[in-house]
Amino acid sequence: MEKLTHIDEQGNAVMVDVSGKDVTVREASAEGIIFVGAEVLQLIRDSGIAKGDVLGTARIAGIMACKKTSDIIPLCHPLFITKASVDFEILEERQAVRAVCTVRCEGKTGVEMEALTGVSAALLTVYDMCKAVSKEMVIGEIHLVKKSGGRSGEFFFGKQGTRL
Repeated sequence: MEKLTHIDEQGNAVMVDVSGKDVTVREASAEGIIFVGAEVLQLIRDSGIAKGDVLGTARIAGIMACKKTSDIIPLCHPLFITKASVDFEILEERQAVRAVCTVRCEGKTGVEMEALTGVSAALLTVYDMCKAVSKEMVIGEIHLVKKSGGRSGEFFFGKQGTRL
């Protein structure tokens, strides 16, 4: 088992020194779901939420969150992000909305935390936009889907046998 990279020999939290790493193109995608119920889902689909365009607002919130990840997660490095996108899928049978956030940079450390932060902020924004209609929404299944670049190479969720 590899040692934790954010803990020093004395057990203190530290920011990882990436100065010796190579600059590579790094990309990560994360996804999650918000279960909203039939009424809220219909209102999202029909642009009937009083606060406005739910998914458009959530998309912007997710992208903004990607750019601010190092301000939110204490030991993350500030990164120069070259791409950030958030896409949505209406899941009728689950009465839910799935969000996928993809982030890319050329850097010395990966963008997994940025993708996870982006998808989380997007889903939280859906909740915020819709809570006047119903507070019975559940956010879940947030996970890294894939990542590429860097020394550890590629990762694909489920390849190691993980299941949701």
